[in-house]
Amino acid sequence: MASTGVELTVQSERAFQKQPIYQNSKVARQTTRTKRWYKDVGLGFKTPRAAIDGQYIDKKCPWTGQVSVRGRILTGRVVSTKMTRTIIIRREYLHYVPKYNRYERRHSKLPVHVSPAFRVAVGDEVIVGQTRPLSKTIRYNLLRISRSQAEKQEKVFGKF
Repeated sequence: MASTGVELTVQSERAFQKQPIYQNSKVARQTTRTKRWYKDVGLGFKTPRAAIDGQYIDKKCPWTGQVSVRGRILTGRVVSTKMTRTIIIRREYLHYVPKYNRYERRHSKLPVHVSPAFRVAVGDEVIVGQTRPLSKTIRYNLLRISRSQAEKQEKVFGKF
């Protein structure tokens, strides 16, 4: 019986979770060490250690899945983490109103797919990249957490 190299804790979905690469290769069957496939997304973003060493399987992950990052790179603040592997970020910007020669504050919310390689909390500043449509509403993937809530707390209470 061939070993699939996948832990049972990874298999939390109804369908069998696997990385499409190495699944039926002869090399994977001969070695006892499990192979993990990952890639570099480019654009100056490093591959997280959890993507290289981890056991998770996510076909929508930019490092271990079949998704490429292309197009826009955006920043925003996390406002919700209630969905599975999905967060909502809020982007704030200024919109010019020519009639009054003034700017008004506006915001938009984007759903973003989060790889299990990241631990995200509400209030974190994140950088996201555009991908192909991953679902009905999700078109972006999390690439980096630029400032976490813990770092903000340290800055606030740094003097004490």
